[in-house]
Amino acid sequence: MSFADRLLSFLTTFPAPAGLPTHVMAANPYIAEPSRALLTTFAGKFYGDERSRVAVLGINPGRFGGGTTGISFTDPVALADFCGIPNALPRRREMSSEFVYQFIAALGGPAEFYAHFYLGSVYPMVLLKEGLNYNYYDAPALTRALWPQLLDSLRQQVEVGFRRDVVVSLGRRNAQFLRKLNQEVKLFDEIIELDHPRYIMQYKRRALAEYVAQYVAVLGGLVA
Repeated sequence: MSFADRLLSFLTTFPAPAGLPTHVMAANPYIAEPSRALLTTFAGKFYGDERSRVAVLGINPGRFGGGTTGISFTDPVALADFCGIPNALPRRREMSSEFVYQFIAALGGPAEFYAHFYLGSVYPMVLLKEGLNYNYYDAPALTRALWPQLLDSLRQQVEVGFRRDVVVSLGRRNAQFLRKLNQEVKLFDEIIELDHPRYIMQYKRRALAEYVAQYVAVLGGLVA
């Protein structure tokens, strides 16, 4: 099986969580159309080989990027214009996706980037509280309820074909929890932290060029 085959199996069969706190819901963004077809096309185009990749992991998908297209940090505009995959979704931009495809372009473009890296999430499901994006670490009760699944998510994702020497966390708080998880499952030798794309776009936009350069320096240094 290729990286793409294993990835599609993981994303489309990951089970729904049980026992979530009141008003919190989880949704699998990879099983409904058109996102399933778009994800399948994307995976076949960029991950259709046996190569191991560095995992670059965000928190959990939001509604408008990966939650819409099925592809992490990739909104409908980026999917069409940068990845060359036409789609009929509304051409709505998502801030994290805007930043991500700037540093991907600086690293040689999608084909070059995805040959070496996998963009994903610690937890693969969209989480919503009263209809708004929610992070797996936003409430202790939610984190406790999801902890077994967070561990399983990492174990299963590593089997997709991640390099074990290093993993990159997008988000400083995400990195704190990724370290705690890794202490239990001992999957990665090193965890590198980068500021989350949404944080950069929302609060540090004036320093955008510097952040793109930082991403390029850090990720470019991991290419085997």
